[in-house]
Amino acid sequence: MIYNNPFNHMTPFFPSEQDGEIQELAVQVIQNSAKLSGNIHEISQKGIIKHLRIINSYYSNRIEGNFTHPIDIERAINNDYSKEPEKRELQVESKIHVDVQEIINEILGKDERDICSIDFITLIHKLFYERLPQDLRYVYEKEKNEKIEVIPGQLRQREVKVGNHIPPTHSSLNKFLNRFRDIYCINNLHGTKKIIGAASSHHRLLWIHPFLDGNGRIARLYTDTYMNSVIEGYGLWTISRGFARNRDSYMRNLESADLNRKGNFDGRGCLSQKGLNDFCIFFLETCLDQIEFMGSLFEFDDFIDRLEGYVFLRHKKMIPGKTPLKKEAFYLLKEAYLCGEFNRGEADRLTGLSKRTARNVLKQLIDDKLLQSNTPKGPVHFNIPVHAANYLFPDLFPSLPKQKLVIVKGH
Repeated sequence: MIYNNPFNHMTPFFPSEQDGEIQELAVQVIQNSAKLSGNIHEISQKGIIKHLRIINSYYSNRIEGNFTHPIDIERAINNDYSKEPEKRELQVESKIHVDVQEIINEILGKDERDICSIDFITLIHKLFYERLPQDLRYVYEKEKNEKIEVIPGQLRQREVKVGNHIPPTHSSLNKFLNRFRDIYCINNLHGTKKIIGAASSHHRLLWIHPFLDGNGRIARLYTDTYMNSVIEGYGLWTISRGFARNRDSYMRNLESADLNRKGNFDGRGCLSQKGLNDFCIFFLETCLDQIEFMGSLFEFDDFIDRLEGYVFLRHKKMIPGKTPLKKEAFYLLKEAYLCGEFNRGEADRLTGLSKRTARNVLKQLIDDKLLQSNTPKGPVHFNIPVHAANYLFPDLFPSLPKQKLVIVKGH
């Protein structure tokens, strides 16, 4: 089927309102995410969200077949690249994903943008692809034995087929994307319709397939931006982790929502109502699963125990490659996490150490990026470097060898 009419061919735009399960799931996502956010100090959230951008990059790229470990992504952020060309290329892709997340955040922090507009969606693509090395900006078309350059921010200029799905013609993309914007613009939606709009628009953007390459990554970056705008606490959990861990279900549900309407009991649109309903249920259940997982990691007593256990392991020289920490370092990390930040001059009071020793412990924590500061002498706040993440947040991402958590109470 050739899709040229966005008013008919992209319908239905939302799951059926009669589906009470979807409404109930949407309410749970909103409430549970807000509860998770309320349990963590606002300043501490910033350090956690910064770390989770690396994790988000890891899982989003994993969906595309790039398995660059978060430790290697962090190395790339610090301009420490592998000497192996293939591994270096994957590091570059993953680092760019992190960079683009931060740039989008900065842009939205300065002025309001319509994130469903053609301008913003093409901006995401432009930000990603203009940072790629020139030799990574090509796709290969087997049938024509042709190498095609992907122009950053440019809508595709040819017809494509994605599995069994034939997206709209390239000449109709502007019409479809303008209709997409009219339907899913956040300002036009209210209540649970906003998060349901995030789910629906995630599929419909992939269905339109606006770019020659990178549609999956761009759709997930778009959805992260959308979710950040409508869900309190988003960023403390990310949906890409859930998609990657259930990749087969993710792809299967996307394909199901691509299908044309099946008979009189499958809605009144051109596409399958059941397919879209099922995808939205999968999307929202994935949200709940990730919120629950991250919530379990932030259970107060358990997290503080893991924080103390990490310092104990460092103190006992049980973490390879890391210098020992004084056990009193735990009190500084705990204070920063619970209170958001503390003044450097309080280090001796918090640890019970002499001023000089406390300053040295504080410096070591800053050097190890367990604490950070916005200015050289300003207050310090909690941070999560990747090298500590698997001890503090077990199962957040795959461990490297010998990275296992030991909880040590009473030390």
